[in-house]
Amino acid sequence: MMRSCLNSMGTLCLAAVLAACASPHGLHTSAQRTDASTLVASASLAPAQLSAAAWPTADWWRRYGDPQLDALVAEALAHSPNLRVAEARVRQAAAYAGATEAAAGPQVGAAVRSNRQQFSEHGTTPPPVAGSWKWVNEASLNFTYEFDFWGKHEAAIEAAVGRERASEVDAYAARLVLVTGILRSYVRLEQAWRQLDIAEATLKQREQVVALTRQRVAARIDSDMELKQAQSQVPAARVQIAQLNEAIALARNELAALAGQGPDRGLALARPRLKEAGPALLPSALPAELIGRRPDVVAQRWRAEAAGKDIDVARDQFYPNISLTALLGVQRLGFAEWFTTGSRISGIGPALTLPIFDAGRLRSALAVRNAEYDIAVEQYNATVIDAVRDVVNQLVSLRWLEEERTQQREAVLTAQQAYDLALQRYRAGVGNYLQVLAAQTQLLAAQRLETDLDMRAIELDVGLARALGGGLPDHA
Repeated sequence: MMRSCLNSMGTLCLAAVLAACASPHGLHTSAQRTDASTLVASASLAPAQLSAAAWPTADWWRRYGDPQLDALVAEALAHSPNLRVAEARVRQAAAYAGATEAAAGPQVGAAVRSNRQQFSEHGTTPPPVAGSWKWVNEASLNFTYEFDFWGKHEAAIEAAVGRERASEVDAYAARLVLVTGILRSYVRLEQAWRQLDIAEATLKQREQVVALTRQRVAARIDSDMELKQAQSQVPAARVQIAQLNEAIALARNELAALAGQGPDRGLALARPRLKEAGPALLPSALPAELIGRRPDVVAQRWRAEAAGKDIDVARDQFYPNISLTALLGVQRLGFAEWFTTGSRISGIGPALTLPIFDAGRLRSALAVRNAEYDIAVEQYNATVIDAVRDVVNQLVSLRWLEEERTQQREAVLTAQQAYDLALQRYRAGVGNYLQVLAAQTQLLAAQRLETDLDMRAIELDVGLARALGGGLPDHA
């Protein structure tokens, strides 16, 4: 009867202990990942030409047909410190993943201990050792293994692998940023060269007008005032040429730095010869497949999935932890006959631990992981929305740029005709210098804007390739 009562009390105590154990009840996430197919963009994308093969290739910059640009990109990919940093982060993430996987496996270690110790005369050690100083020596092999009944180790490994995948995609994103930066600087270099052509042509025109004005002054058609006005425009043209030469030098320096080289590499750069890539084409699978093509979206997706696995790890901390430990070795007082049968020690046994009361530590840790997951998912959602917006923005700008270029070509033609007519009238003596100057100023502004729009067409094409992922491999 007494034994039955004791057994009942033991069962009740165990039930009470288990009921008091830390619990994840009531803790959960709230964020939901956005489905790209729900981001309606068909009307915005409708004007574009669609093609299933319109995704950028891995070497998409070659379509601009400039071997010098291709060489610069190759140098940058080989020597850029920023890419080396990104690659080092990939190796770092891989090492973390390897360490996490290794921690889940069996662990075997060796231990050797030697202590000089005085034994108590009144303790459990009998004479003649009691009260004496002795060397206590021990050598052992120790084995531990933690069983993964709840999937904690598997989840930790998957989280680490997810972060490794994210770092790999981040490395490609760094590559895309570098290539895009080179292209934009290269476009600016060509733009400066084209503007320099216009400035030099303007200087030549103004010098011709000065010579013509001298003739008119000699013929008493114009006064010295008109000559001074004509002469004052020549230094202004030379100032602009100097500014453009500065812009060319700075662009060369920037390109050399992006290529991972010294400034002298920029001095060797010849004038760019970029070709337009032709009408913009969009993939027919937008926006659904964009989430697998944009490095920033793919990396954030991996981070969100890793954060989900972190939740599993934190939740499994509430469950019992079962492990197996074993040891095999020798132990002896003194150094004689260490490795005899009588000195051998061995042991094996399981261990179970269960959190009962931790003042809310485990619940707080799980709540942190839930919040981190919500943050990662919402960051993913924002990245997806921005990715679709980015593509549409490039498309909108390209569409309206064509209208601008058409109108600007007509404006340049009209301004050229007006300048030619004003110059003819001036030479014939029926016009004045101010009319020539006004026509020339309008022509110069129109030519500059036309050049800027031509270069912006290439910039926007580069931006579209970047917005479409820059040729990110499908397996990323």
